Amino acid sequence: ILTSLNMKYQEIIASLPKKERWSGASYTYEYQGFWFSPFALEGIISVQQRFQAQPSDILLCSAPKTGTTWLKALAFAIVTRNRFDDDNNHPLFNAVPHDCVPFLEVDLVDPHENKKDPEIMPLLSTHLPFSSLPKSIVSRGCKMVYICRDPKDTFVSYWHYLRRALPGGQYDHVVERLSLEKELESFCDGSTYYGPYWDHVLGYWKASIKRPDSVLFLKYEDLKRDTVFYVRKLGEFMGRAFTAEEERRGAAERIVELCSLEKLSGLEVNKSGKHRQGTPMSSNNYSFFRRGIVGDWKNLLTPEMQRRIDEITEQKLRGSGFSFS
Repeated sequence: ILTSLNMKYQEIIASLPKKERWSGASYTYEYQGFWFSPFALEGIISVQQRFQAQPSDILLCSAPKTGTTWLKALAFAIVTRNRFDDDNNHPLFNAVPHDCVPFLEVDLVDPHENKKDPEIMPLLSTHLPFSSLPKSIVSRGCKMVYICRDPKDTFVSYWHYLRRALPGGQYDHVVERLSLEKELESFCDGSTYYGPYWDHVLGYWKASIKRPDSVLFLKYEDLKRDTVFYVRKLGEFMGRAFTAEEERRGAAERIVELCSLEKLSGLEVNKSGKHRQGTPMSSNNYSFFRRGIVGDWKNLLTPEMQRRIDEITEQKLRGSGFSFS
C-alpha cells in the first residue's frame, strides 16, 4: 500500500512547478503556495491525508533556522522535567534536540508505525506553514507554539547552516558552488525550503490573533531577551505551569541553563555525528549550533542586501499589524 501511495505522491510532485537548486543538484517544488524539497513533499502530502492528531498534541512550529533547535530543547525540558533531572542522564545530554521531538512530516508519515504516546510525549515539531497543516490539528484544537526571527538573521543562519550541514557526503560538490548572492536571491523570491518566509510567519501570526488559546506566537529576539519569562509562559501555555515549589527551587532558571547554547553546543553529541544519517535529511549535528545572537546579519550582509530584505519585509507585512522590531 505504501509503495502505491508513494508512487501517487511522486506523480503529484512531478506535476508541480519547480525551480533548480544548486546547479542541478536538486529542485524545489511549489505546493499550496510554498516551496519544498521532493523528499519533504512526500511526507507532507502523506500526513495531510492520513495523520490524525490527538487533542493533547502540542506542535512546535517554525520556518527553518528561526530558533527551532532551542525551542525544541526548552519545550522538551519543560514537559519532561518531572521525569528527568539535570544530571548526565538527561536525554538532551545524549541526543540532539531534533531527536527528542518527533518531526511531523518525517517521523509520523506512516500512522501504522507511530509509536508516540501523546500522554507521555505530547510534543511534535513541524516546518509546515499553517495553511498546510493536517486538518485534524486545527479541528481538534491542538496547541501550537510558533517561533519566528528577523528575516536578515534567519537568512544568515540558513546560509551558515548550509555550509556546516552538507560537507562530508553526497553534497560536497554543492558546498563548493554555494553562492551567498544566489542563496539570497532564492530567499528573497521565496523558493528556499518552506518559503516564502514572510508568508510562513504571517500565516501563524494571523492564526494566533484568531486563536490565541491555541497558538502561542513567539519572537526569537524576545526569547533571547528574557528566556526565564518565556519558559514560564511556555509551561503555562502547554499545560505544564511551574508550581510555587518549583519556582522556589528555581526550576525555570535551571531549564534555561540546561538548554543554553553554551551548554548544548559543548556536548560531545552536538559536536560530532550526524542527524538522520543515511537519509536525504542528513546533516552534521554541530550545524544546529552556531552563535545564536541577535543582529549577526551585520557580519555578513552588505548594505544593499540588508536594504533588499528590509524592503521585502516592509512590503509583505504592511497592514498585518505585525512587526519584527
